[in-house]
Amino acid sequence: MNKFIKYIFFFLLLINCSLGEKEEVINQTVIKDIFEVEEPITDELNPELKIELTKITNNNVFLENNSNNSGNVDFETDFKIKKKYKFSIIEEFDSNQPELSFTYDDSYIFFDGKGSIFKINENQEKLWKVNYYNKKEKKLNPILYFANNGKNLVVTDTLSKLYSLNLNNGKLIWSRNSSSPFNSNLKIFKNKFMTVDFDNVIRCFSLNDGKELWNFQTENSFIKSQKKLSLALKGEVIYFINNLGDVTALNANDGSLVWQTPTQSNVIYQNAFSLENSDLVFANDSIYFSNNKNEIFSIDARTGIINWKQKLNSSLRPTIAENFIFSISNEGYLFVIDDNTGNIIRITNALKNIKNKKNKIKPTGFIIAKNKVFLSLNNGRLIKIDITSGAQENLYKLGGSKISRPYVYKDKMYLIKNNSIIIYN
Repeated sequence: MNKFIKYIFFFLLLINCSLGEKEEVINQTVIKDIFEVEEPITDELNPELKIELTKITNNNVFLENNSNNSGNVDFETDFKIKKKYKFSIIEEFDSNQPELSFTYDDSYIFFDGKGSIFKINENQEKLWKVNYYNKKEKKLNPILYFANNGKNLVVTDTLSKLYSLNLNNGKLIWSRNSSSPFNSNLKIFKNKFMTVDFDNVIRCFSLNDGKELWNFQTENSFIKSQKKLSLALKGEVIYFINNLGDVTALNANDGSLVWQTPTQSNVIYQNAFSLENSDLVFANDSIYFSNNKNEIFSIDARTGIINWKQKLNSSLRPTIAENFIFSISNEGYLFVIDDNTGNIIRITNALKNIKNKKNKIKPTGFIIAKNKVFLSLNNGRLIKIDITSGAQENLYKLGGSKISRPYVYKDKMYLIKNNSIIIYN
């Protein structure tokens, strides 16, 4: 009996030792913080590597550009011949990305801080100016989004209004109200146009009378992001991204789903207000975009399958030229990525020669023109960078406040400030 008791005692002792060892292993388990944010890249890579571009695109790419890609534009300037068109200040300019709308008669359309819309010709002469907002609406400082088909100008805004104007004289054709404010660029397809509202719903309206033809609702977040959402159109497929990072492809005729690809985890869904995605760009049968969560994606435009994902912290629209992807990170680094593999080929510091105390100077957008990168900054400067070497060639002082991404149309470059449009030949 005593031997039996001894066996029991030793058996219990072994179990306790085993449990103690298991507890020790559990205590040594590495727990990863799911809220941890990966640090963006702030080091140069292969700065001596030469990049050669041989193809030049025409300088009309900003006219009805459904792909959002400008490529390597045929344009150059010495910034000596300058004109300016002034308007009443847009209060929310710094937190929004209003865009110019160019026309086939070499004019452009924009708006001012009170919702007035104006058309300016190539000589900077005002052709017409209209305002279809009441006194209360003007005080709300609406942000306007445009698209035109050469005959009609379609307008949506942050007050839930949508309307159409005669492009020749600015006269109102029709006006309607929607259930939610709008927060994206517009794309015209045949006799209809598409846009996205603050509820992450893409809506399609008739160009003739503004009647809603179809809509497609994606997952909505409780807190609304102020970052403008993006649409791209190719053939009969409309692509858009919501403020949760979901990329959706729809049949533009009837709104039927082609595919949908989420790019963020559920953790981001709870913090959608902090997510800033770049505009979508279509090129080489793929959709490209990046975000401020240190990610850039290439997605197969036919299937929605992610081709590759790379580390790049940027909320600026990328540019695809030949088999290269160019982007500027929020920290001011110029990235060159191989389109086929997603490998980073070169990284150079675009702000290397700028005193940037407390990192307050930020890129606001860029274009590529004749193998040069023209990079806008939020302090009113514009940097000219050589594509081949990645070296800074010039720094231009165009003002003391934020300037938009450069636009190129015909033989002019356009930059938007909160109270003026600056034009260089």
